[in-house]
Amino acid sequence: MIALFLAIFAWAPRYDLVISGGRVIDGTGAPWVRADVGIRGDRVAAIGDLSSARANRRIDAQGLAVAPGFIDLLGQSELTVLVDPRAESKIRQGITSELTGEGVSPAPMNDAWVHEREDWLRKYRLKVDWTDLRGYFRRLRKARPSINVGVMVGAAQVRGVVLGFNDVQPDAAQLARMQALVEEAMEQGALGVSSGLIYQPGSFAKTPELIALAQVAAKHGGFYATHLRSEGSRIFDALEEAFAIGRAAAIPVEIWHLKVGRSHWGQMQEVAARIERARANGIDVTADAYPYVASANGLHASLPEWVNAGSVDDMVARLRDPAQRDRIAKETGRDLDAEAILLISCVDPGLRRFMGKRLSEVAKEMNLSPELALMQLVAQDRAKLGVARFTMREDDVQTALRKPWVAVDTDYGARATDGPFGGEGAHPRAFGTMARILGHYVRDVNLFSLEEAVRRITSLPARRMGIWDRGILRPGAYADVVVFDPQRVQDTASFEQPQQYPLGIETVVVNGRVVLHHGERTTERPGRPLLRSP
Repeated sequence: MIALFLAIFAWAPRYDLVISGGRVIDGTGAPWVRADVGIRGDRVAAIGDLSSARANRRIDAQGLAVAPGFIDLLGQSELTVLVDPRAESKIRQGITSELTGEGVSPAPMNDAWVHEREDWLRKYRLKVDWTDLRGYFRRLRKARPSINVGVMVGAAQVRGVVLGFNDVQPDAAQLARMQALVEEAMEQGALGVSSGLIYQPGSFAKTPELIALAQVAAKHGGFYATHLRSEGSRIFDALEEAFAIGRAAAIPVEIWHLKVGRSHWGQMQEVAARIERARANGIDVTADAYPYVASANGLHASLPEWVNAGSVDDMVARLRDPAQRDRIAKETGRDLDAEAILLISCVDPGLRRFMGKRLSEVAKEMNLSPELALMQLVAQDRAKLGVARFTMREDDVQTALRKPWVAVDTDYGARATDGPFGGEGAHPRAFGTMARILGHYVRDVNLFSLEEAVRRITSLPARRMGIWDRGILRPGAYADVVVFDPQRVQDTASFEQPQQYPLGIETVVVNGRVVLHHGERTTERPGRPLLRSP
């Protein structure tokens, strides 16, 4: 009898890790089921009753939800994970993978682009020692981040390498070189091509240029992701441009951080209707959004486009030129709402006293008009000063989030409350996005079910990225797993105190290894590049 028992025990499958007794939400939107999840190596090996299975380690998930690792569809961590690879602000909200590269990207890289980032690179002691995406991925693997990172090749990045940073248009040979750079990046694992069409030099690109680059990405099975050319007064024209690119290049389209600005408050329903009409007409277009009423970018984005043209040195020179000062101030002041702009981060330590204050308040302290204060701040911090802009309305945010084709993004780089980025300002979305979706919008607002919320942050972004073996819990998929408490999950980050981790995220597994347990980070850093599948 003992021999029979030993024989049966020896035959029973062994797992490296079993997460037992939880409510498994598989990422498809299907209702949860009570099951165990068995992990072997970096893959999910089994889901079901594994109570008699042998396991090197068991984690009890009784009373908790077990879901695929969350995917941030625009994460901005391409450089921050090289500075601080712990990526704690991501893993503590259950993010195991992110997509990055909003118009600019870590490759192709040249000396001019390095110079544009020189102040930031010097502050964080980061040396750019790569020129192409293969070299960047080599550096990423060496850093051993806690999360997986997928990269888009930026249309503005390519433009800067070939054309520089001025408002010029490519000739046929230059456009062919730009296409060749996109081709190279796609062959080296880029997931698609992206644009950021309100930022220079990306804003100088006309639609045919973007179509030409998107056609290359489409040939390799990639997609086109875009920060629209306008999210305010020209948003409908900007949408039509995105649809035109998708149609002409025969490429899927992702609209990043879908929103409407103050000029179009209340019109998100019409924005969504136009996207749905495009989908009905055969254009594969989806979107993502973050659950906050404030956006975030650089303060220099408030300057006229011509002021931002060229290198950062050119821009600073214009701001300090007495002959151009009045014109810049007049044009900057036309649409400037200083009360709606909150200063949140800077590189120059001399500006730290202004962080956490509205531009209107800072202007008074500087004894300057808001537009002149803005110009001085941008020049002093060499276009590195980050701000939050309160330009959205909650009902529009909710209208976007309700749509089944809208995923979720943080639009912010990974950081931690200690280390290189400790004590610095941030947008609360950097720390609280996923918990805010699962807590506030599921439990408090009842915007959608828990299973639907999980789908929005797992399989939906994974499918858009073309990553078919993540974002879902099933045997054979990569073992990216989050265990959380649906009743307790809550974002705690605020605009006043953004560097606060959420509650209720208990355990996070990346590629089969536990990076967070009982809400505490472990020493594991098993992240890897997410490469486009051939």
